[in-house]
Formats: sequence, structure tokens, C-alpha cells
Amino acid sequence: MYLHVKVNDNIILVGTAHISKDSVEEVKQVIEEHKPDIVAVELCKRRYESITKKDQWENTPISKLLNSSNAYLLLAQTFLGSIQRKLGKEYGVDPGSEMIAAMDEAKKKGVNVALVDRDITVTLRRAWKRMGFREKFRLAWEFLKALIGYDEEELEEVDLEKLMDQDVISTMMEEFGEIAPSITEVLINERDKYIAKKILEESKKGKVVGVVGAGHLNGIKKYLQKEKIDVDLKELEYVPKKRFSILKTIAYAIPVIFAALMVYIFFFGGWEETLVALGWWFLINGSLSAIGTIIARAHPLTWLTAFVAAPITSLNPAIAAGWVAGYVEAKLRTPVVKDFKELSKIESLRDFWNNKVIRLLMVVALANVGSMIGTFVALPYLIQLGIAV
Repeated sequence: MYLHVKVNDNIILVGTAHISKDSVEEVKQVIEEHKPDIVAVELCKRRYESITKKDQWENTPISKLLNSSNAYLLLAQTFLGSIQRKLGKEYGVDPGSEMIAAMDEAKKKGVNVALVDRDITVTLRRAWKRMGFREKFRLAWEFLKALIGYDEEELEEVDLEKLMDQDVISTMMEEFGEIAPSITEVLINERDKYIAKKILEESKKGKVVGVVGAGHLNGIKKYLQKEKIDVDLKELEYVPKKRFSILKTIAYAIPVIFAALMVYIFFFGGWEETLVALGWWFLINGSLSAIGTIIARAHPLTWLTAFVAAPITSLNPAIAAGWVAGYVEAKLRTPVVKDFKELSKIESLRDFWNNKVIRLLMVVALANVGSMIGTFVALPYLIQLGIAV
């Protein structure tokens, strides 16, 4: 899929698919034909480095990967990247080749290059802040289903033509928008505004050829055709901090509720009933967290660690069961350089599960998920025990 739009004398937009061999050649032709002063590409610095520096995770300390936000982000990037690479292999072109081709062609001709997309982590963090608890849970559930159910045969059923009509990033954003409608503005409209504003600013320096995903072409063109783009880039780059977080409130309320229940059961039921309640708390919470690590194919000692840690960490908002389980897994099965290198080669479910880095991140993620589910299962049961004494 290839679209070539002249917005005005100073701005030409090229809409591409990120897995199209034709797009690579077409981008080169447009640059040759229009001889721009600047080539603006729909990449941020992070995405550019993920394409050009595929070994960047090799130098990442394991401690940073154990952080929940990093774990989930890398899992998502690796999973989506594996689909993109599979499709690229199908068409004989590497993902993002047209963007790199545009930059290479520009450098050959001495033309300046501008990265005009917003940092992908800012986009995802702003989207996360917009989502309610139900949407976050649904997104996590859909992602977990994708991880468990993704295989070669299912990948072959992906609508290749749809992906060719847009680009993988745009398609991903649309999928997120369907799962969590409240974030469509952040994932699609805000990026269109941001990219359009950046291209407009670059056009003040000379003629610009903007290379963007086909899925963003119409939105960007719409803003560029206006006399003025009323957009504050710094505002769009800001990640707002919630003054009130339901999740944090729940996290701090859980130990208070638990302590109150234990005191109540002790006073009205005695030591025996209290020990029974504590036993159920440890059994339910620990078991579900351990099951998460078993699903992640962790070491048996990691199962035991999750079982012991989860009931305790659930009562401490500052520590997560996944961090503890992940630390033990990292000590027992430390990822090596080869595992980091193979992150860029993952193309199947088997590759995904067998990689030690991914396994470590899955341990962190699923131990946390299991502990969270265990907490919300165990607390109501303890309340029932309290009522019964």
C-alpha cells in the first residue's frame, strides 16, 4: 500500500505499510523526485533504537527488568514485534525498513532527518492513566490470552491485507482502542496532532517529506490542512499524575482490612479460628501466585518462593510477589547474552516461551497476577469466616 499526498508546496506526505517491500522503494522515489530539505519519519527515538539497535537489551541490568512496568512493556513489545517480523519475513522485508530507507536515503543526499513521533512510552503511559480499572483488567486479560493462544497456525490466519493497508503500530493502537475505548484519543488522535505539529514546525525550515504509517495519513493531513494547529507539544508529552488512584487506595486498604479481620476473628473466635483464617489466606494467595509461576515454566524453587512470598507481599504495597519470585528465578536461571540477542528473533510461541529473558518477565508478571487474584479471592472468604464465628 502506497499513498503520496501533497499538502502544500512545502509538505509532502507518504503513507506506508511497515511490512511492505514496495513502500521501501516508493519512499526512495519520492525523496528523489521532490528533493526535500528535511525527511520527517514517524519514529520516536526509542522506536528508532529498537529497529537499529536490536541488541539494546543486552546491557539492561536484570534488576530493571524485574520492575513490573518494564516487564509488561518488554513483553508487549516482544510479542507484537514477533508478529511484525513474521509478517515481514512473509513479504521479504524487515519491519520498519521503509523508515530506515527514508533516513538512509536522506543521509546519502545530505538531507536532514527529523524523528517526529511522540515517545512510545509516553503514549502508552498516558493511555494507561486514562484507563479505568475494568479496562486495565480487560487489556491484561486479552494480552494474557494472546500469549497463551498465539502460535504459528493462528499467525497465518492474521489478515495480512488489513495490515498492509495500514501498519502494525496503527493496527495495534486500534486493537487497544477497541479493548479500552477511553484511550482512543491518546493512541490515535493525539499522535496525529503531535506528528502534524512536528512536521509543520520542520516545514518552516524547508521542504519536508513526511514518511508516516498509512493508518495515520488522513488524520495528519487533516491537521496540516488547517491554517493553524492549536497543539501544545509539551502538554501532549506530559504524563499526568493521578491525585487519587483507586488501585493504590485498594493496595493500602487491603492490609488494614486484613488486620481488622484477624483481630475480629481472634476476639470472637479465639486462636483456633484465627489460625484457620491465616491458613486459608496463605493457601489461597500463595497457591494462585505459585500457579502463575508454573504457567511461566519457572524453576520449582521459584514456585515455592511465590507461594511463601505472595501472602506476605500482598500486605505490603511497596513489594510485589513477582519481584521476589523474579529475583529467585534470575539467580537460578540467569539470562545470558544469547537470550538477549534472541529477543529480536522470536517468531513463534515456542521461541517466546523458551527464551530465559521472556520466561523471567513472565514469572514477574504472572506471579503478580496470581497474587492479585488470590487476594481478591481470599479476602471475601475471610470475611465469611469472620461472619460465621
